[in-house]
Amino acid sequence: MRKEAPVEIEIITLSRQGGRSYNEDVYGHWHDDRYVACLVADGAGGHGGGDVAAATARGSVLQGFARSPGLDAALLRRLVEDANLAVVARQAEGGVLAAMRSTLVLAAIDLQDNRLAWAHTGDSRAYLFRGGARVQRTVDHSLVQQMVAGGMLDEEGARQHPQRNMLLSALGSVDEPPEITVSAPMPLQPGDALLLCSDGVWEPLGDECLAETLRASRNPSQWIELIDAQVRARAKPGHDNYTAVVLWLRAEDDDMTRLLPASPGPAGT
Repeated sequence: MRKEAPVEIEIITLSRQGGRSYNEDVYGHWHDDRYVACLVADGAGGHGGGDVAAATARGSVLQGFARSPGLDAALLRRLVEDANLAVVARQAEGGVLAAMRSTLVLAAIDLQDNRLAWAHTGDSRAYLFRGGARVQRTVDHSLVQQMVAGGMLDEEGARQHPQRNMLLSALGSVDEPPEITVSAPMPLQPGDALLLCSDGVWEPLGDECLAETLRASRNPSQWIELIDAQVRARAKPGHDNYTAVVLWLRAEDDDMTRLLPASPGPAGT
């Protein structure tokens, strides 16, 4: 069987306050010579709460992945479960932390085997694009997503629905553990593009706009700039924080400059 050519990844990030008074979104990444892990977390619970929940989840997941990197479904599920417990532990400090929550979406890539797997809870999303078209996307844990699944709404209607922000799962839950969805490993090819984002990106833009901006871009920096411009143009006043992490895959012999971090370790905002 012919082995696919090894791939390298260019990573570009964006995180904006939007129309809010502070930013409760975080992103992060970790890598070694074989594995890459990237995540986006969107906190809720007010200043000093949501941002702490998101940052706590990021630290827990990336540290756990660094200890035992891989694409195994049980591993990825355990990382998200441990992040939930880490957020719950911080809630015990009380005050503004008592009711904090966070969504999370994690993507793990095996550069040796050219495979991707992801895990998520809530409505922060991961997208896989190939040839300028969406081929895979996470499915939100939200009320409107249930309505879409039941045929009561289409995707466009869900983005405009007044209850679109009502989540059915998030980190920071003890009595009812969060719902966690973990994908099977997916093959990757040079030219693929992966997007992780909070709802502040996908809600005002929609999937087709994300694909259109990708097709109009020659590199990941241009794509992230177009996403930023489109959110600013389309989002309503006072709109949510918005965060995006773009991973752009290419063959090892491509002459583009590699933009993975210079040394392993967590990074983010």
